[in-house]
Amino acid sequence: MYDVKRGLEVLRQNIKIAPDLPGVYRMINKQEEVLYVGKAKNIKKRIISYTHIEKLTLRLQKMVSEISRMEFVIVENENRALIVENELIKKYNPKYNILLKDDKSYPYLAINVKDDYPRLCKYRGVKDKNTKYFGPYASVQDVKEVMDTIQKIFMLRSCRDNVFITRQRPCLLYQIKRCSAPCVNKVNKEEYRSIVNEVILFLEGKTSQIQEDLSQKMLEASNQENFEKAIVLREKIKALTSIQTHSALEYVGLKSVDVVALAIKDNYYCIEVFFIRNGENCGNLPFFFHQKEELSKQEITEAFLSSFYFDNLPPKEIFIKDDIENIEFMEKAIGAKISVIKKGNKNKVMENAINNAKEALERKIAENKSIEENLKEMMRYFDLPKFPERIEVYDNSHNQGSYAIGAMIVATPSGFDKKSYRTFNIKNKNITNDDFAMMKEVLGRRFERMSEDNRPDVILLDGGIGQLTAVYDCLKEYNLDGISIIAISKGVDRNAGREFYHQQNKESFSLPYRSSIAFYLQKLRDEAHRFAIGTHRKKRAKSITKSSLDDIEGIGTKRKKDILNHFGSVSALKDATIDDIIKVSGISKKTAENIYKYFHK
Repeated sequence: MYDVKRGLEVLRQNIKIAPDLPGVYRMINKQEEVLYVGKAKNIKKRIISYTHIEKLTLRLQKMVSEISRMEFVIVENENRALIVENELIKKYNPKYNILLKDDKSYPYLAINVKDDYPRLCKYRGVKDKNTKYFGPYASVQDVKEVMDTIQKIFMLRSCRDNVFITRQRPCLLYQIKRCSAPCVNKVNKEEYRSIVNEVILFLEGKTSQIQEDLSQKMLEASNQENFEKAIVLREKIKALTSIQTHSALEYVGLKSVDVVALAIKDNYYCIEVFFIRNGENCGNLPFFFHQKEELSKQEITEAFLSSFYFDNLPPKEIFIKDDIENIEFMEKAIGAKISVIKKGNKNKVMENAINNAKEALERKIAENKSIEENLKEMMRYFDLPKFPERIEVYDNSHNQGSYAIGAMIVATPSGFDKKSYRTFNIKNKNITNDDFAMMKEVLGRRFERMSEDNRPDVILLDGGIGQLTAVYDCLKEYNLDGISIIAISKGVDRNAGREFYHQQNKESFSLPYRSSIAFYLQKLRDEAHRFAIGTHRKKRAKSITKSSLDDIEGIGTKRKKDILNHFGSVSALKDATIDDIIKVSGISKKTAENIYKYFHK
């Protein structure tokens, strides 16, 4: 038991002034560090619950012992409480909150219903009110499969707007019956809108309603002796029937559900989410984290729901196994029904998700043990002063000096920490052909921003003694205590597995051929190389697609897109008058004059 007397006194003082309203509260220690951020339907009642110290876990008892003061934020509703809570957690990174790291971005299917001829596309990013979104999907491959099905059945366009506007004849997708070619008026606006509505119904799982409508249209076409149209409609009905027939039996009847399952072992936690839409499994994803203190299932589940559905659109219903506190408050905050599943057919789906979570957790623990063994071997071979908790690996990439970048990846005992990856655009254009100088610039900028929280234990360089010497020369003014710097150079005949390793004031050596530690270090180097090359290619591709519109004052990404959609090309824009340019949605007279002056200096 911790000494909680002072913390309990702080809580009792705050109970007197705490509001009987929904909101967010912060617990702060005497060093002015935020210990915990939480939300509540009634802030006062939530604080009172912390005074029942005997009911709290050891983790929360310790937190109460450290409380020095509290702050409150009153909000208008539950959803706003969820938003404020997540914003404050991201800002303060409180040590007693369950911080679920998720470096993934999930793809959606999107249809902008305000367009005259809406397109179906894969989408990630900020949501727009004029667009309907369907998902999330577990992977891009899942999205592609659904898009392919929709193109086969409904023939909705998928081309970009600038291609659609400038098209003068049907593309190959029309020839193979994957698009209705609205770009060249092969289908009128009313017919196309009907197709769009069918696609929306399909993605919402209302396939029986679509089939009824299609059957009626097929009958009308047959009565009018329009047999060609009737055959097309019949094929659509057959395709929809086939999809329903092949749906997994356990998911039949589940229209828009996320199944959230939890597995726990040795303070390692896995949350597995199954995305079910329209009776189809749209993929499943595991989320892992490790906590030193034991956490309750209720705490973990509630923290995950708050975090995950803050950034992702919720389904209509969420299945969980264990009840959580204030479930009605959470439902209003997320905007979805939360069902605790204990029995029946739905429990079969839940148990399947739980089994997947358990298996995924076993694999993750085994993987972590393997990493831990390799890190221990690394300590031994490289004479490291401590067990490496954070390894930073650096690499450069350029194309004959052009688009030069430096890249940093981060590895921990839990694997790659992709949220900590960084790229550095090389600022000194005179050194972009000099790998030594580029590495100096990158490491110098990295150490200028370094804090105790992100201080590495090991720095791994792709290079030889030259890179190692250059880096030490660059970092001589910085405190390198506890930081080991290692360079990896290619082995004989550039043979993977026979690399040489270099450290300051030590003789270079090779690791045992095909040893586990050698493979591990190759994996780190290859990941840095992959990240550097990928970032370099993106930078090069972006420069190739850069438009002259980017140089005009007042033209951002959205206006640039609207202008190109309106005129079709920059050359057409050059020939436009100010009155023509004003016709573009969102373009003022002043902006139109800026654009005209830019092209007619």
